[in-house]
Amino acid sequence: MRTGRHVIPIVALLFFLLIARQIYPYTTPLNSHVTEDGFVIEEVASGFGGPTCMEWVDETHLMMCDRDGGRIIILDSADNFSSTTVVDGLYHPHGVHITEGSLFVSESGTLSRYDRSDLEFDNRVELISGIKSGNHQTNAISELPNGTLVWHSGSTCNVCVEDDDRNGALLWVNATTGDHGILAPGVRNSFDGVWVDGLGYIFTDNGRDWEGDHPYEEVNLLAEGAAYGWPDDDPQHPVPEGTIGPIATWTPHTSLNGIDLRPVNSQLPGLANNPQDGFTLYSSVYGSWNTILPQGQEIVRIDITPAQNNSDGISGQGWDSKVTRFAVDVGTPLPLRFNVNGDLYYATFGNDGTLYRITAE
Repeated sequence: MRTGRHVIPIVALLFFLLIARQIYPYTTPLNSHVTEDGFVIEEVASGFGGPTCMEWVDETHLMMCDRDGGRIIILDSADNFSSTTVVDGLYHPHGVHITEGSLFVSESGTLSRYDRSDLEFDNRVELISGIKSGNHQTNAISELPNGTLVWHSGSTCNVCVEDDDRNGALLWVNATTGDHGILAPGVRNSFDGVWVDGLGYIFTDNGRDWEGDHPYEEVNLLAEGAAYGWPDDDPQHPVPEGTIGPIATWTPHTSLNGIDLRPVNSQLPGLANNPQDGFTLYSSVYGSWNTILPQGQEIVRIDITPAQNNSDGISGQGWDSKVTRFAVDVGTPLPLRFNVNGDLYYATFGNDGTLYRITAE
């Protein structure tokens, strides 16, 4: 009986720690900070539900997806980031793309286009529907220089052969007709991407769970028609024969999500953004339940430089990389975007949907 009396408190403590570990990332960050001197993180607004995407409409208006509220909102930075709902009635919106005359919205399995008149959007046209959702869903929308849209479509499972090859892939989409196809297969869960002049289309991709330190989260460079490994990327074959490896990697199971190119006018540290000297991107790292101790909850800096050699098995396609932690203990960041003035904004998915800004002091 004495043994039982000692065991019960230990079991209770372990249970408490397990629950605390699950709750911790979703609590209000108490120790958010930038790892380099001279920069500050500030909360600028909150109450946005579940932010999953952000795009600047112009220098002062920030568009945001609220997955929990099923809506798209616009925040006015000139009016203390007051918010206005511009599209609602959506099912898990995860991405937007804005052009001069249109707004494209990515929901769970559906891509739609709205007519745009300044900051008003109407006349919804459903371009694509019926893509399955499961472990992941359809995420960001981007545009290539030729006007073709890139739609990020996640896998329905952890590891499986998909019934629909549009899952676990990047899709190309005709913005007018909705015609679409596979741009790059083997992309398990790509949350976001960005076009970089002189480099190409860069996108994040998060790997399978339940395999210890395999695989790394990836930053990939698009090669049209090339495959990116999943679901055949097992620990013995992280880059299966006939597929393309990442140009940068990060901690396994941490969920590398929003990504954006650092503008040359930004005071945040980075490279000159040219093919000779290299490029700097910043990415949000959400964190994962698939680790014993909390990991992620950070913003990372990704320096991409012309390759000196490719002997490490990680760099590829003529580029090397260095990834460093820039901001830590930031909660659960998902969308991330630079303003044209060089300030970096990110939003946390938990904590009632909070928007933060990183600036030079």
